[in-house]
Amino acid sequence: MGDVTTMDIRSVPLPPGRAGAATGRAAGAAPSPPAAARRRSELATFLRSRRARITPADVGMPPGPRRRTPGLRREEVAQLSGVGVTWYTWLEQGRPINASAQVLDAVARTLRLDRAEREHLYHLAEVAPAPRHEEEAAAAVSPEIQGIIDALDPHPAAVYNTRYDILATNAAYRDLFIVPQVEEIGVRNVLWTLFVVPKRYCPLVFRDSELPLMVATLRGAYGRHVGEPAWEEFIRALSLASPEFARLWASGDVVPPGPRVKTFRHAAVGEMRMTSVSLSINGMPECRIVAYTPDDEETRHRMARIRELKRA
Repeated sequence: MGDVTTMDIRSVPLPPGRAGAATGRAAGAAPSPPAAARRRSELATFLRSRRARITPADVGMPPGPRRRTPGLRREEVAQLSGVGVTWYTWLEQGRPINASAQVLDAVARTLRLDRAEREHLYHLAEVAPAPRHEEEAAAAVSPEIQGIIDALDPHPAAVYNTRYDILATNAAYRDLFIVPQVEEIGVRNVLWTLFVVPKRYCPLVFRDSELPLMVATLRGAYGRHVGEPAWEEFIRALSLASPEFARLWASGDVVPPGPRVKTFRHAAVGEMRMTSVSLSINGMPECRIVAYTPDDEETRHRMARIRELKRA
């Protein structure tokens, strides 16, 4: 295969406070995969449509001479975003250039994109979105989601975020997993419950093999939140409260989330083998419904027995 000549383009350094520069390759670069080319085409169309709806008056600029097209000009978007005109032109033309989250965020502010539009922009540009502030990322569970997990009863179900905070539960979950002293802890979080309450109250039978997997799953999610105050404080506080957690966290192990069979114990009915399944929630990208279903008939009978005891 013959050599392909490429040219690196780097924008001129911008004044302090301006968005950072991005790099790209000229049209002579090797052809991109069809999916990447399709994303760039969609990105170009999206940016042009968003630019067309913003008028100079919207951003405090004089209308200027007669305009052939509605909305801002490319050079105006570039100026307001603090990026090079050539770079923005290439971005809007769908050329294969790279951009940082900070640069895209500056463009998004200029084009007045809402949250859904910003996420769409990041996906099309194949850039991880800039971390949201914790208060912005926090989302209450809607009555519809609560209704779904309630309808799963008698199967235990809850809504977790990637930090294992417990955002919502159904009655069967509370019957099985809410252990003594949880209220005293004052933290509605699965890991706090498992690591901080005395071991005799832990509902996990195979605790020594399950907890390392949960901590490794947490570390996989942590990679998207490094430096965020809420996450850093959570890791620090739990490490101080539980030397066992601190040791597992220091191992650096990472595993992806996925369905698993776990064995739980209940004070009244004994051990139960259950499969945990996670379901994503539209509009809550870092949250999931976790439902537990019996892995065998004996567990099914024991779950029914728990409900009978509760009604008695």
